[in-house]
Amino acid sequence: MSDKARKLFNALDLNGDGQLTRDEVINALRTKGPTLAAQGDLPFWGVQDAEASSALFDAADKNGDAVLSFEEFAQEVDRKFGW
Repeated sequence: MSDKARKLFNALDLNGDGQLTRDEVINALRTKGPTLAAQGDLPFWGVQDAEASSALFDAADKNGDAVLSFEEFAQEVDRKFGW
């Protein structure tokens, strides 16, 4: 799993609990996404609307427990972003 995935996960984990909720992913990508993209931590095309962010969450939530572990998140973003 990539270092970029870890850095992005940590940036999106707004409450620092080591898991991502749908709301965290949507809110963090909306508020932090442009800055993360400018820093090279997220592809510019990865900064999308709430619907696309929610779809990313659904694709990553393999076990359907409504939270993303780092492993689930990293597997999806490494695949999606080509890291």
